[in-house]
Amino acid sequence: MSLKKNIIANYFGQGWTALMGLAFIPVYIKYMGIEAYGLIGIFALLQAWLMLLDMGMTPALSREMARFTGGAHNAQSIRDLLRSIEIIGFFVAVLAALGIWAASEWLASDWLKAEKLPVDVVAKAFTIMGVVMALRFIENIYRSSLVGLQKQVILNVVTSGMATLRGLGAVSVLVWVAPAIDAFFVWQGIVSVVTVAIFAVILYRALPASPQGGRFSWSAIINIWRFAAGIMVITLLSFFLMQTDKILLSRLLTLEHFGYYALAAMVANSLYMLVTPIDQAFFPRFTALAAREDQPSLTSTYHLGSQLITVFVAAPAIVLIVFGDIVLTLWTRDAALAQRITPLLAILSLGTLFNCFMHMPYQLQLAHGWTRLTICVNIIAVLLLVPAIFWVAPKYGAVGVAWVWVILNASYILFAVHFMFRRLLTTEKWRWYRQDIAIPLIAAAVTAGIARWSIPNNAGALGQFVVLLLSSGLTSVAAALTAPLVRQQLYIYATRIAKPYFVRKN
Repeated sequence: MSLKKNIIANYFGQGWTALMGLAFIPVYIKYMGIEAYGLIGIFALLQAWLMLLDMGMTPALSREMARFTGGAHNAQSIRDLLRSIEIIGFFVAVLAALGIWAASEWLASDWLKAEKLPVDVVAKAFTIMGVVMALRFIENIYRSSLVGLQKQVILNVVTSGMATLRGLGAVSVLVWVAPAIDAFFVWQGIVSVVTVAIFAVILYRALPASPQGGRFSWSAIINIWRFAAGIMVITLLSFFLMQTDKILLSRLLTLEHFGYYALAAMVANSLYMLVTPIDQAFFPRFTALAAREDQPSLTSTYHLGSQLITVFVAAPAIVLIVFGDIVLTLWTRDAALAQRITPLLAILSLGTLFNCFMHMPYQLQLAHGWTRLTICVNIIAVLLLVPAIFWVAPKYGAVGVAWVWVILNASYILFAVHFMFRRLLTTEKWRWYRQDIAIPLIAAAVTAGIARWSIPNNAGALGQFVVLLLSSGLTSVAAALTAPLVRQQLYIYATRIAKPYFVRKN
């Protein structure tokens, strides 16, 4: 499967899933109430914590599936690994569901402060949540495997279909069956059962037959435990790095000022939705090329991925930095709120942009099974981040903490990445800095700056929207045309599209 098809499929799948997740929120609140919708938020939080119990197994499985496509496994060994992780994952999921069921009464009565929903209803909702979470945990095993096998088109087709079924089906249940939170979660559980079954069938059909079928194998688990353990530590550290500012600021700032920071962070973090599809498409390709020791192809693929991230992420990030006030005003329809948040949004977007630049180096390290560098870097980052926030927040507030985020991620680019290039792609460091990041980034920034300067002062909402749309397009074009490999791919596609017309004319 080509990288182009995988990237397009990933963007479509994630975009549609996000749309389905957002489109029906007003309907949920209308029929169930805000307290019931709060339980859906709790469900998302618990699901994120449950993924920490994954212990790095599914990323390791995804990597081994990708190595299988590169010839590092035979049919028997990859099926043994899959069956082993299935069994372990099943027991983890069951234990998690039982744990939530056992704690449901306490969670409903002591942890949450529900005023309108009865305690028994909330406890029942927690019990059903546990079952749905367990099913989604198992679903992630098959999802990661399909990513590793580069079956991302069919993966995103199914994901989009199931997201539609989750959303539209939930609305139908609330309207015509029962406008209750337990009915909502029961429907989510039914869809999860169907999703797990479909993914399992697709995955097993994608794998070649083996002499004895998949069997549990401790040796298969032992072979991946180092990589899985490294991923687990990285996940924990990354989770801590991403949430430390919010945890500490909620204690150090007033609730009003923390609310401004949280809203700006939510908008800035939307940039990650643009980088994840590229990550998912390139990681299995990196892994397969590393398994084959195809260094020339690995080098060119790495630079293409890095340039794509710059093009797809830098342009929107710069638009948020330069046009943040317009974006926020058009979205919130509150000029005063936009004015308060704009400085925070600009700074946090810059820091998030720097963080996105490190995704390709990170995927390259994982493809080689090298997790130690990221662990060491993140440990140092955590040790520096916490005291920095404690020192900065009382003096400079949320803006100061946002600058800490920028400095942290700039340090990754300026210092941490040097250690990677001493071991991997040792001659490609300066090309990465120059061609993959600096040139397209500067081109996008200059274009956005000129566009901002040209906006008339008396432009109304419609005029601002048109200017914002045109500026975003021009900024993206500037980044794409100054990224050599992206420009080359665009030329190939344009030639392929235009060729039939010239042939007919001649």
